[in-house]
Amino acid sequence: MSETWQGPIEKIDDYRWRIPRSYKPGMRVPGIIYADEKLLKDIRHDKAAEQVANVAFLPGIVNASLAMPDIHWGFGFPIGGVAATDIENGGVISPGGVGYDINCGVRLLKTNFQYDEIKDKIKDLVYKLFSDVPSGVGSKGDIRVSVKEEKEILTKGAGWAVEKGYGSQEDLEYTEERGAISGADPAAVSERAYERGKAQSGTLGSGNHFLEIQVIDQLYDSKACDSLGLDLGQITIMIHSGSRGLGYQVCDDYARSMIRCLDKYNINVPDRQLACAPVESGEGKDYLGAMKCAANYAWANRQCLMHLLRQSFEKIFSMSWQKMGMSLIYDVAHNIAKLEKYSIDGKEKLLCVHRKGATRAFGPGHPALPEKYKKIGQPVIIPGDMGRNSYLLTGTQKAMEETFGSACHGAGRLKSRTAAARSINADMLLKELESKGIIIKASGRGTIVEEAPAAYKNVNDVVDVVHNAGIAKRVCRMRPLGVIKG
Repeated sequence: MSETWQGPIEKIDDYRWRIPRSYKPGMRVPGIIYADEKLLKDIRHDKAAEQVANVAFLPGIVNASLAMPDIHWGFGFPIGGVAATDIENGGVISPGGVGYDINCGVRLLKTNFQYDEIKDKIKDLVYKLFSDVPSGVGSKGDIRVSVKEEKEILTKGAGWAVEKGYGSQEDLEYTEERGAISGADPAAVSERAYERGKAQSGTLGSGNHFLEIQVIDQLYDSKACDSLGLDLGQITIMIHSGSRGLGYQVCDDYARSMIRCLDKYNINVPDRQLACAPVESGEGKDYLGAMKCAANYAWANRQCLMHLLRQSFEKIFSMSWQKMGMSLIYDVAHNIAKLEKYSIDGKEKLLCVHRKGATRAFGPGHPALPEKYKKIGQPVIIPGDMGRNSYLLTGTQKAMEETFGSACHGAGRLKSRTAAARSINADMLLKELESKGIIIKASGRGTIVEEAPAAYKNVNDVVDVVHNAGIAKRVCRMRPLGVIKG
């Protein structure tokens, strides 16, 4: 841990804390952190709160620089940061507000299986998935694409995968943006980014990316569970992956080139990692077009991963994925900037909403939601570490009013990967997980220790804050049975 952050934090209520504008000359709005007393102590142990204050310098930022309870140190923005800028009022877009893994996100599938029907097959499933789904740094998939097709993926997203037979139209219905955000501009993507993405469709990626077989062990909202077709003891599957090397390169290209925009547009920020450009500028439009390409690539990637996963289940159980009820509940992005309308001071405004390590959490009735979810609100998927729990929640009207329809995206790191690797013994960790009935397969022992439960905040604490603050509502909790790590 680095030294404790000593800046001022004022208590608003039990779940919100304010960094006042007076903390740093140049802050346009206050910082607001969602946390309880316990999590606030962890948050003070790195400089993420300083980054919350730095984000408040962005031109056009409205209301506040927000941080979710899973907040930790990131590139420019903290991971767990949310900021909206007013486009009409010189609002900017910042690659640091989206992050390197553009549209890293999560999808949750349900099945018709109950735990007792599947418990003896978990090991077989984990090994089959590990052999069938390419994972790890630089991994390359069986789903090969030509240069022409790669450009199609960047505009069609998950729709490209469904056209190729890797899933169904219904999958698109339950994917944010139907799996492809409009306005993607393949011409704004560099040759290097194309090169890096060429062979990585349908691959899991490294680090905290995973496939996880889970069982529902707690229900909180029976009405929502009924409408989603979920019950106690039911098997679910989670996929967490992003835009791989292509998204990383897009961020790298624009985070570097936008440094020139700071002087060009007379933008004053305390950290060059917050390099940005007005959304309406040429540079802003180019980044937005390239970012949308990477987002679509990620949706296609998760669609391909789900196809491979369904195939593995079909081989183990000798029946179709449709017969096993392997349908998609939802797929949601958590590293993205979106143009969305909100009421600010009584006027409807088009805002550029940066969500970095934060999940969209639209409330009931929102027009962007599938018809099925308009009554309950958008499914919000919050995975924990591989030794604890994951959660399904729904978005709320309060989130629309307070956080630009956003909630947290996971547990949030407590230890860096390096610190985790230094302090955690892989053999002891594997034994501990095995004693809890959790089977792990990873592409390297390094990944296992870097992703150890001790490296993360307790997701139960994080979700308690989100639920009690009213920005997302708990539906059910899942515990891991089998985990495949990149």
